[in-house]
Amino acid sequence: MTQSNAPAVPASALPPLAPRALLRWRVVRRVMKALAPATIVEVGIGEGAMGARLATLADYRGVEPDPISCARAREVIEPLGGRVANGFLDDVDPGPAPDVICAFEVLEHIDDHRAALADWVAHLPSGAHLVLSVPAFAKRFGPSDVRSGHFRRYDPPMLRTLMEEEGLVGVEVIVYAWPLGYALEAVRNRRDERKLANTEYSITELTAASGRTGQPRSRVLGTAILIGTSPFMLLQRFAKGRGTGLVAIGRRP
Repeated sequence: MTQSNAPAVPASALPPLAPRALLRWRVVRRVMKALAPATIVEVGIGEGAMGARLATLADYRGVEPDPISCARAREVIEPLGGRVANGFLDDVDPGPAPDVICAFEVLEHIDDHRAALADWVAHLPSGAHLVLSVPAFAKRFGPSDVRSGHFRRYDPPMLRTLMEEEGLVGVEVIVYAWPLGYALEAVRNRRDERKLANTEYSITELTAASGRTGQPRSRVLGTAILIGTSPFMLLQRFAKGRGTGLVAIGRRP
């Protein structure tokens, strides 16, 4: 795979990320630099903060089923040369076959996750990679998962087996977000437990809103989050196997 001539964009021009997304991006960026894809397709892009970063690395196409999130994603990704469609993987704008298909914090929202994974793998050409992220460890399922519209969390062996059973090889699962993820999750669980007690939501509504929940809106706040999170981006590499999130990579033979 050969890196495309994606635009060079200063970090200050990109949409801000929430703390856990920053921790995830540190891992994903390392993975993408190792894979060096020319083309990236992302499924379930939310408001496009991660997609905007991916669009600076390669020719980028993304899809998002929630129309509100999709409209926001277009605003931040299309000026960088990426393309965004409202829908699912079959609705991706036509273009070269992807070197990488990504799905960040998507699989846990899907009841039949095996069928979704099989569909993503089917869209991969031979030699291309699937890169995904999910919340880690089933025993940590709590109010923040319920309010986010999650069906489950994943233990690393479970995720590896699921990906291998759908035909991927060379599967690697990286645990991230130690130690900050534990504190972030504790705060969210307390907050979301109260909110769930006072309002009824359907899992469809929760899933649709999940891409908009917790996204920092101002660059000042985004800068403060980046400064506060930066030390933990480094720390998470020193506690392999510990954390609150998983990033997984597999290749279609």
